[in-house]
Amino acid sequence: MLTLHALRIELGKSYRGTIDLLSEMPGILEEIGLTRLPHYTVLRTWFGRISMKTWRAFLGRSAEKRTGHASIDATGFDRDQPSRHYANRTSYRVRALKVTALVDVETLYITDIHCTTTKKHDAKIGPQVARRNAADLRSLAADRGYDSKAFRDELRGYGVRPLIKHRIYSSLDHAHNARMDSDRYHQRSMSETVFSSIKRTLGSAVRARSWHLEFREMVLKAAVYNLRRSVRFP
Repeated sequence: MLTLHALRIELGKSYRGTIDLLSEMPGILEEIGLTRLPHYTVLRTWFGRISMKTWRAFLGRSAEKRTGHASIDATGFDRDQPSRHYANRTSYRVRALKVTALVDVETLYITDIHCTTTKKHDAKIGPQVARRNAADLRSLAADRGYDSKAFRDELRGYGVRPLIKHRIYSSLDHAHNARMDSDRYHQRSMSETVFSSIKRTLGSAVRARSWHLEFREMVLKAAVYNLRRSVRFP
């Protein structure tokens, strides 16, 4: 099921369209190890049935190469426009999904994804993502949106070097920023490069209708991006 859903994202098709297209690709089915395809409704059901923990594990395994030097940044993905009837019936109001990605700045693999439909501040999201990946990190670069003494102290407690610019309130903040490793810090722009690549190749919107399925879809998009990269740069 993980493979079929990854192919669905790669092909950019609906559940029904994916099954119809794969039915004409016996070579692909043989490679996967399937003798017959499930009904498209079964594919749709399993997308929500597979736990987020499993999707995150799939994403982690897809990031083959990691150096421990990472950056964190956020962008918006459109929530695919539903019909007006559906929007009124389900109170579907938020039109964008805020997606925060942890990216290895040297290999450009995505190692973790955080999604929210709220206006949660970056300084609150950053520690949550870093906490999940602290064992694999050596340094973490982020812009001023993640400026927080508590966040820096927490990273140092994990043995991770924080590369987060200070907001300028005094000459001391200028001094802190001047002492930062500028080459390593400026690699944080790799997050923007990764987001741009995903939007160009896999789309800038999520199709799922409920927020919990949209979160799964974004994690799966990140995993497919990693798999595409591993094929292009083995």
